[in-house]
Amino acid sequence: MEFSEDFNQLELLDSHGHLIPRGASSLWTGSKDEEEEEEEEEEDHSEEWYLEKEEALKDKPKELILWAAENNRLSTLHSLLIADPLLVNCCDEDGYTPLHRAAYNGHVEVVTALLANGSKVNRRTIDGWTPLHSACRWSRVTVARCLLRHGAELNAQTNGGLTPLHLAASYTSATKTDSAQTLELLLSQRHLRPGLRSSSGETASEVARRSGPHHFLFEMVEDCVCVAPLS
Repeated sequence: MEFSEDFNQLELLDSHGHLIPRGASSLWTGSKDEEEEEEEEEEDHSEEWYLEKEEALKDKPKELILWAAENNRLSTLHSLLIADPLLVNCCDEDGYTPLHRAAYNGHVEVVTALLANGSKVNRRTIDGWTPLHSACRWSRVTVARCLLRHGAELNAQTNGGLTPLHLAASYTSATKTDSAQTLELLLSQRHLRPGLRSSSGETASEVARRSGPHHFLFEMVEDCVCVAPLS
């Protein structure tokens, strides 16, 4: 699918954010049944269920470590990395690494373990998302703080020009719990460039103004927001 240059990625995220890839393949074209199946996958499962999943994937270490990172299976992840340290930077067909998956699900201990084992903190997906983008899109403030401490690119832009700040500013009911804290974290960073614009021409402040209740937080950097970034 091709989009025009002025296509607004954030509008699509607001309406279809629940379909952002969370597995080995994209769900952007998913049906209602697939959406319901995904919701079921996010429910709590028994230890027996997890063990059965691990057993089914035991001969597919790449798939298993991606699954383990997404599902907070720290001991499984450690075992896999001892057997093959290079698995730390493997990725699925959309370019999501174990670190991306742990980041968007808020699994801080897994994120820490992956970084300690050499995970690339600024690795990008095919759409240009870094793990910090993933953490900020889902308001995983503790993970975002951890990634920034380990050198995550604060102002990295996706293929559509979105920064982590744009994604944190895109308020939705699914991310409302920690959205304010995530914005505060990013806005307090010394080297933040809040005036960066997406491919549709919006700054993060403009996104926040139209999509949520936290625009007042941008007063922290209001003078900077009004200044165009240096080339």
